[in-house]
Amino acid sequence: MTVTVWFDPSCPFTWRTSRWVKDVAARRDEKVSWRFLSLAILNEGKDIPDNYRQAHLRARAALRVLTATDEHHGQDAVDRLYTAIGKRVHDEDERLTTDVLVAALAEADLPENLIEAVDETEFDRIVRESHDAGQARVGTETGSPVIAVDDGPGFFGPVVSSVPGPEAADQLFDAMRLLSGVREFSEVKRAREPLS
Repeated sequence: MTVTVWFDPSCPFTWRTSRWVKDVAARRDEKVSWRFLSLAILNEGKDIPDNYRQAHLRARAALRVLTATDEHHGQDAVDRLYTAIGKRVHDEDERLTTDVLVAALAEADLPENLIEAVDETEFDRIVRESHDAGQARVGTETGSPVIAVDDGPGFFGPVVSSVPGPEAADQLFDAMRLLSGVREFSEVKRAREPLS
């Protein structure tokens, strides 16, 4: 089985979901395929707060570096780089800057010259194609993350308030896989911190 994850590296919800997917996939020897989703593209022409717009622009630069990484070094390198970026941005509360990307490239054992991709706008086309493919899998405009199992339909989310432990992680994964097979299924939602 392959789990495809469309992600924007600036999204904290996506970060937690990606850690859940990686945990389950590693324990089950499943493959994770990393694809790109851009909140900057999603919010083009929309009236959003300036701090979000600036974060999305910084993420666009990071997506260019991730795209160059995928093109030149493959999916394992994308996984390592996203992990290094995510730890800094989401676990250590660093801003997604060029300096953070340079440090993440070093931690991921990738060539430092990949940082040159931050200004290479030709990667934007690849990101947009990936973004559009993820949106098409869901069938409606949606945020990050998007997840699909094998060639089934995509989902927005699941959004997790924290990374679940192994038993709950497996349960959530199995539920998502089962829901993926039901074409008539559309949506499930509850508060991020439900009542006990």
